[in-house]
Amino acid sequence: MSEPRKAKLFITCLVDFLFPGVGQAMVKVLRHYGVELEFPEGQSCCGQPAFNAGFRREAREVALRFLEVFEDSEVVVSPSGSCVAMVKEYYPELFSGDEELEPRFRSLAGRTWEFSQYLTEVLGVEEFPGRRQGSLTWHDCCHSLRGLGVREGPRKLLCSIEGAELRELQDSEECCGFGGLFSVKFDEISSRMLEKKLACVEKTGAESLVATDCSCLMHMAGGLEKNGSGIRTLHLAEVLADALEESGEGPSGEAIS
Repeated sequence: MSEPRKAKLFITCLVDFLFPGVGQAMVKVLRHYGVELEFPEGQSCCGQPAFNAGFRREAREVALRFLEVFEDSEVVVSPSGSCVAMVKEYYPELFSGDEELEPRFRSLAGRTWEFSQYLTEVLGVEEFPGRRQGSLTWHDCCHSLRGLGVREGPRKLLCSIEGAELRELQDSEECCGFGGLFSVKFDEISSRMLEKKLACVEKTGAESLVATDCSCLMHMAGGLEKNGSGIRTLHLAEVLADALEESGEGPSGEAIS
């Protein structure tokens, strides 16, 4: 019998403060596949806001904290493609040329995974065992798609759920207009991009809009609510966890260390 897989959870700021249900859903799904989970309480922000604003020194300080907390991890899993892209792409860049730190950051980057990638590329999940009625549409988040190459994996998972209908979103690869600080600095452009995105979402007639980043979902949820739309926004982990519950499958209720 093979040894159980172990993973440390990087929950991210938005999930911690605004969307705790996403973290709980991710835990439920990973436990279903027998992954032993640990939540390091000393974790903090990945530093992406500082990095995007040009505060590289401050971003390096946060990155060093991340390294301190997670360096001994077998695997790090997070429900955010943008935060994982920060760790995998930009941490090594921040310490480029540092003979001690750059290799350590590159090693950790290779062990850090976005949730859907971990399911499909590490655990090898091709078909999800759950059941869930309803129509869904999928938005390709920029960092997940362009930074991590996440595209077909989540679609395969959603299509494999018994009773679920995936409706392809027109221009699914176009940005929703959030982009963190972009939506603050260029609010008019951001709003136009959001309008275009939501028009495409409405055309699908889907009951739920699904993605891998809470930041994008928060942005689109606000627009949908403003428009009086009944379309729900859900993180992929929430959809999968709901499907497990509907089918009566699920993990034990062990606490996370």
